[in-house]
Amino acid sequence: MRTRLKQHKNKHPSDKGNEELGALRDQIDGIDEKIVSLLSERQQIVEQVVAFKKANNLPIYHPAREEDLISGRRRQGEEAGLDPDFVEDLYRSIIRRSRVEQASRMSLKSVRPGAVVLIVGGKGEMGRYFMKWFGDAGYEVRTMGRKEWDDAERLCNGTDLVILSVPIDNTGEIAHQIAPCLPKKAVLADLTSLKEKPLKAMMEAHPGPVLGLHPLFGPSTSTLDKQIIVATPGRDDSACQWILDQFVSWGSIIVTADAREHDEIMHIVQGLRHFATFTFGSFLRRRQADLPRSLEFSSPIYRLEIGMVGRLFAQDPGLYYEIIMASPRRLALLREYMASMCEDMELLEKGDKSLFRDEFAKIAEWFGPFSDQAMRESTYLINKLIERF
Repeated sequence: MRTRLKQHKNKHPSDKGNEELGALRDQIDGIDEKIVSLLSERQQIVEQVVAFKKANNLPIYHPAREEDLISGRRRQGEEAGLDPDFVEDLYRSIIRRSRVEQASRMSLKSVRPGAVVLIVGGKGEMGRYFMKWFGDAGYEVRTMGRKEWDDAERLCNGTDLVILSVPIDNTGEIAHQIAPCLPKKAVLADLTSLKEKPLKAMMEAHPGPVLGLHPLFGPSTSTLDKQIIVATPGRDDSACQWILDQFVSWGSIIVTADAREHDEIMHIVQGLRHFATFTFGSFLRRRQADLPRSLEFSSPIYRLEIGMVGRLFAQDPGLYYEIIMASPRRLALLREYMASMCEDMELLEKGDKSLFRDEFAKIAEWFGPFSDQAMRESTYLINKLIERF
């Protein structure tokens, strides 16, 4: 009995190990508390930066500053024995959170106090989207739909910016209808995904400032942080600059291009890409492919690719019809694409591996250094997808 009591009083080796592990965990908890405190301290400084930017109408996004910071932290992490990729992921998350916070506060700042904005087609999704952003910034925002045309003169009176958020095919006609009601100083702008014809129509209709805008995002976007807006100059750039400054203050990236260049690039970026996605989904449907079963066999890259196909068919078919069928030039490009696919099929049917290798090498040479960048970016997305699912 005494022996048993004595053994009971002595600590089991595992108890000592648990105490040591508990002490180490306590240290980790203490470090974590310091990290949170430092993040809070950092956020307080960020708020001072926001106040300064707001007072001086400075942009939220400063790419050179962010990349310098990331590079510095990567070097510091490597010197400290940490994985630099882990350090970069951590800081990109911190920086993005900071930008989003800045954007939400800067959205309350108008770069042109007292200006009046009219959105024609303001009942549509994009119209409502920009109505909210301009309204939150303190602008007087008016909207006009089909039922308000009888009241057009009153709605246009005193406006500083009129945005046409209407289908591409209707933009020119509506520009001519509303132009007689606009003040000469008002900026007339549109949101269409093609620019040549709408811009020409707006400039013919309105003698004042004209600006083409193409937001490369949809109305489900929760923040304008690093969202791209293409600006196609029309007339009187200086009178239009405040609009671009407003988007920059919200965190957007402005890419300037003339209308012809914009449309040529969009034929590839939007028209061809969405058509290829549509045909892929259409083929799977016609074959009655077992989609759920295929996902069980899918690698992360297949999951990502099929996810982009599914994403298209979760949205408005009318919108994608307009994008794919936007112009005769776009349809001609899609025919070129189909002809190119037939040529590639003929190459495969020859069964000559050396011919395939030669063609592959030519394409790889054309892509050049971007292939390495694409490998890094896609690997990052794949890893994030693995973490998510």
